[in-house]
Parts: sequence; C-alpha cells; structure tokens
Amino acid sequence: MSTPDFNLLVTLDVLLAEGSVAGAARRLRLSPSAMSRALARLRETTGDPLLVRAGRGLVPTPRAIELREQVSQLVQHAEAVLRPAQKLKLKQLARTFTLRTREGFVENFGPALIARVGKEAPGVRLCFIQKLDKDSTPLRDGLVDLETGVVGKTAAPELRVQALFRDRFIGVVRMGHPLSEGEITPARYAAGRHIEVSRRGLGQGPVDGALAPLGLQREIATIVGGFAAALALARASDLIATVPERHTGNLRAGMHSFALPVFTPEITVSLLWHPRLDADPAHRWLRSCVREVCAGEI
Repeated sequence: MSTPDFNLLVTLDVLLAEGSVAGAARRLRLSPSAMSRALARLRETTGDPLLVRAGRGLVPTPRAIELREQVSQLVQHAEAVLRPAQKLKLKQLARTFTLRTREGFVENFGPALIARVGKEAPGVRLCFIQKLDKDSTPLRDGLVDLETGVVGKTAAPELRVQALFRDRFIGVVRMGHPLSEGEITPARYAAGRHIEVSRRGLGQGPVDGALAPLGLQREIATIVGGFAAALALARASDLIATVPERHTGNLRAGMHSFALPVFTPEITVSLLWHPRLDADPAHRWLRSCVREVCAGEI
C-alpha cells in the first residue's frame, strides 16, 4: 500500500473551507488548473467526489461534511508540531524532572538547586535517584532527564556531556584524631587504618598507586559503596576516609579535612543528557540551573 500524500490534507482543508476551486487556488497561491488537478487527486484518494456542481457553485458531499472538522483538526495539529517552540513560561511550567546523581551531590548542591528551581518555576518538581552504576540505559530510555558523574569509557557515545566542576580527593578524620594535628606525611597517612570507597568492592584505588613508589601501603580496614557511609564510619572511629572535596562539602561538617600527602589526579564531574532533549526549552533551563549552582554563581 502506497503512502498517501499528506500535502493533500492542507488542500482538502482549504477546499472544504472555501467551497470553491477558484477561492482555494487564490488562498494557496495556485492556478485554478493546478487546484482542479489537486481536487481530482483527492477524489481518487478518498473515493468520493467531495465537491459537486450545484448551479454555479460547488456543494460538499456527505463524506466531505463528515471529513471537514476532522481534516481541519489534523491540519491545525500538524501546524502546531511544525511551529517553532513558544517562549518558555517558567511560572506556568508544570513538570517533574528526574536527576540521577552520585551520593553527595544532593546533600551538597540539592538545597541551592531546589531553591533556585522553586523560585523561578514553582510548578517544577525535582526527583533525585541514586546513581549506582555508569549504565547509560536510563538516559537513553527516557527514565532519567539528567545525570551527573565522572564520564567513563562505558558511557554511550551519543550522550551530550558538559563539565560542571573539577574535584580533588582529600583525607577526612574525626576531630581529635591524631591526623588532625601536625604535618601529614605519606608515612603517617599510610600508617593509619583506611576506608576504601568502591561501588564494585575493589580494595585499591589511585591513592595506593601513588603510595607504592614510596614503598608504602595502606591498611584497608573496610570497603563501602558510598562517600556518606565512609564519612559516617570515620566520624565515629579512628578510620581515615578519602573522598572528593567538593562533592562531600556538607557531609564533612564537623570533621577535619586535609590535603593528601601524595599526588592523585583530579576528577571532572560532568552533566549528561540524551540528545533528544537538547533543544527542549525547559530542559535547557534546568541544565543552566544545575551548571550555575555547581559553579557557585547563585
């Protein structure tokens, strides 16, 4: 079965509205003969004469009368689809956005982001879900609107990525811990008992690679899956947590933080989204809110 020519819908809509070949031709800026040919095609396509002679004019058939309102609505809907998006009215926007973030993002940036969104678009609700892995499927399937994190090699190549901020790893201990005073040398740092943060349960990280050339090795007392758990353990014990600085600012309140005595590479925390949302005005606005909150511009 051949695909119908949808341009004929516009022609049919004008013909039924004008009730005249000449009038429809003027409105569509066509010659009367071209409009007559279009009417012939419509008659062939629908299997109905649509407009028939009555005296000096044309009158619609029962089938044409039946189609008139339906065709008009179809044309209006098509025009709305093809029309450029209207200017975003934030005060009238009612929408829920789902953000998938690594532990610590909501605690650190959530309050400012929620306040910013609530002020500009009271009808918008943010839903935060925890990022347990680097699988891009939720973004691709439309289950998630935005995601934050360090972009890995497994990220889908079609995703849009924009850097939010750079972060560095630091050491954190409870107040009164021996490392809360004095110079922290690689040897003093390595001599303590440590908490390793790994979603995959790995017992070593970049810090261990930096200590190895110095002949030093950490004692990993426990492995946890998130920064909050690591900091909670360090707060209540003599264990040492190593966490990203900016990502855990609020989580470290009341604790002693210090620069690591060995070099570890900085990480870049980025914003990720699927390209189908790239031009969506509301989504673009939300992305700008996240960027400015993370940059500390509000």
